[in-house]
Amino acid sequence: MKTLCTLVLMYICLGSFAQPIQLKGTVKNGNRQPVEFANIVLQTADSVMVTGTTSNLKGHFELNGINAGTYRLLISSMGYRTQEIWLNDLSQSRDLGNIPLEEESFAIDNVTVTASTQRSEVDRKIVYPSARQQKASANGVDLLQQLMLPRIQVDPVNNTIKIPGDGEVQMRINGVKVTAQEIRALRPDEIVRVEYHDNPGLRYGNAEIVIDYIVRRPETGGSFGIDIMQSPHVGWGNYQASMKINHKKSEFSANFWGGPRNFYGVYRDNLEDFNLENGTELHRYEKGVPSHWKMMQQWLNVAYNLQDNNKYQLNISVNYSGNNSPIQRYHGQLINRTDETDYVDMTDETNSNRHTPSIDIYYQRNLKKNQVLIFDVVGTCNKEFSDRTYQESRDKVLLTDVQNTVYGKKYSLIGEGIYEKKLANGMRWGAGIRHTHSFSNNDYINGHNYHTQMQQGSTYLYGELRGKAKKLDYMVGIGGTRSFYRQEGSVDLYQYYTFNPRLTLKYTFNDRSYLRLRSSISNEMPSLGNLSAIDQVIDSLQIQRGNPNLEAYLHYSNTLDGEWSSGIFYTYFSVAYNYKPHAIMDEKYVEGNKIIQTWDNQKSWQRIAPMIQLRVGPVADILQFSVSGGLNHFISRGNTCHHKYSNWWLDASVSASWKNFNFMYQIMTNQNWFSGETLKGGENAQIIMLNYKWKDLQIGAGMFNPFTNDYKTQQENWNRYASSRKTNYIQESAQMAFLTLSYSFSFGRHYKSANKKISNQDSDSGIMQTGK
Repeated sequence: MKTLCTLVLMYICLGSFAQPIQLKGTVKNGNRQPVEFANIVLQTADSVMVTGTTSNLKGHFELNGINAGTYRLLISSMGYRTQEIWLNDLSQSRDLGNIPLEEESFAIDNVTVTASTQRSEVDRKIVYPSARQQKASANGVDLLQQLMLPRIQVDPVNNTIKIPGDGEVQMRINGVKVTAQEIRALRPDEIVRVEYHDNPGLRYGNAEIVIDYIVRRPETGGSFGIDIMQSPHVGWGNYQASMKINHKKSEFSANFWGGPRNFYGVYRDNLEDFNLENGTELHRYEKGVPSHWKMMQQWLNVAYNLQDNNKYQLNISVNYSGNNSPIQRYHGQLINRTDETDYVDMTDETNSNRHTPSIDIYYQRNLKKNQVLIFDVVGTCNKEFSDRTYQESRDKVLLTDVQNTVYGKKYSLIGEGIYEKKLANGMRWGAGIRHTHSFSNNDYINGHNYHTQMQQGSTYLYGELRGKAKKLDYMVGIGGTRSFYRQEGSVDLYQYYTFNPRLTLKYTFNDRSYLRLRSSISNEMPSLGNLSAIDQVIDSLQIQRGNPNLEAYLHYSNTLDGEWSSGIFYTYFSVAYNYKPHAIMDEKYVEGNKIIQTWDNQKSWQRIAPMIQLRVGPVADILQFSVSGGLNHFISRGNTCHHKYSNWWLDASVSASWKNFNFMYQIMTNQNWFSGETLKGGENAQIIMLNYKWKDLQIGAGMFNPFTNDYKTQQENWNRYASSRKTNYIQESAQMAFLTLSYSFSFGRHYKSANKKISNQDSDSGIMQTGK
């Protein structure tokens, strides 16, 4: 009997220890008044969300079902400083009592303004969207526009998210790598926070920015939404539909996006100067006439996710992206600038399509003692077809007839494994290996039949350590890469080994300012298309030729940046320096009476890029604006040339919200890029939008480039043998009005979703592109 009583007592004790923990408290301001609807977020020690809620009308909140551990509790509300409470070794329920929030406001001309809720860490900035920002947004892309994060440039019309320069921006949802279309499918009210990684670790590859949306996930029920943007007078639109169904540990989702384009005002003007070996000079002008361009872009994603937050996560995603352009037509005349009576008629038409299905299988296993194992395998098939006809004629007599047809197939497999371990005092380390292998099989038909078979691969092994010493945060990473490729007909297997270190030092002055230095060495591989040992005729004078002797090269990147904020005022600055010795860049040379366009490992490429951003708001919880500007200075040293080029750019936006209305205006100037001897021009764009939101429905109207009747992009080549300055026009893109409609609804209750840590994708087609 004594033994039985002991066992019963032990069972009761163990049962009591296993009971879930409850946290509760009351949020009050400096006047001891309750703070209604304050955001309550419980996170692990490394800022992974566990659960969250809001305070009620009396400022009271409760969090239930918490497991034992060490946590960080964040209490925030617009107009107050964020309160942070550490709960070390939490093992039983606690009543935190009254939690005071300190007011943070500034009076300017009798207008009260408040600061947004955010904080900075060594590798990321964590931003909690305000109620005003969520109300002014219909989806995740709109919300990102409202957040006005450093360097991020959001184009809600073209559905793009980018940064100045050519750096990669990775979009993620709960750690899963996604596209802008999937971000657009998010409801603002399901977004708990946005994690802005402006110093991503080695496992993110060469990504310069990672934006991770941490969202709630229904345990039952689901959601459905549509997003439509259509011009009433132009053949242009964006259409999206998305749905999610949740049942216990399973989630099924599907997303579709389509973007039709049908323009009749497409043309180009092109100044060209040729200097041939025999002393012949030709200075001509291509004068275009409005022609037809039709295109349909499509994207589809179907996914299944199975997860137990404390044990594992399995994610299977099937994706498809396609681009069908049956008509891309340029008509005009080629006029001799020294004798304008000497001209020929020109036609340049292309029919192309691309289909890219892929499958992504991801598995994450959470182990004991704060350890995590991650595996990800991605298989991709890229099929591309292109048929180009270029003709020159005089008095209907055909002088030049170029026919280029390309059938391209590329298959790739990407596999990755990662191990992560959390250490004491906030330190953590991880290691991983990623292997990529690609095969291409292409046919080029242009009077001759060329068949190429190539394979390319790389193996990347790395380790990384993060830690903190007082006010200094540090991140040290060491990686190594083996790259290789081979083309059919060549007995040599080209191999390239690189050492890829990375170092970050961040000194935090206070919770509102820091200074940081980032340095890294990465490697860049030649594309399979540029490696193809084939010729493709461009026009009567020019031939494009691949170069199978291209070699991989290193990219040295260094950035000094910092930020300062006070109340509604926020400032960010950075100075970046990029250096690529033996970079692969374009070049031209004369061969007989033809100009050969190709690529080669040149001497070096450098870029110096200072920039600064000023953000103000929200003022009276209504108005906020952001202004960014900077310089891109390029130094391109070729084997036979040396060029310098500087480009100033500006990006500004303003957002105003009142009741259910939201107004947005954005202007972006050219952000040109110079490499080798080619200047690729960006676009001068302006967007103005007015939206009205009622519950789950938002309607609006806007205009693209409202204050100009001339939309164009430019490209120049500074080669001494064949220089050019080409300007492409789309008449419909000037003063293009559009209407928007967004509707979404969800049902079910929410709980914490585990985070998928990695995702890989191969988007390179593997064929050599041609055209003027």
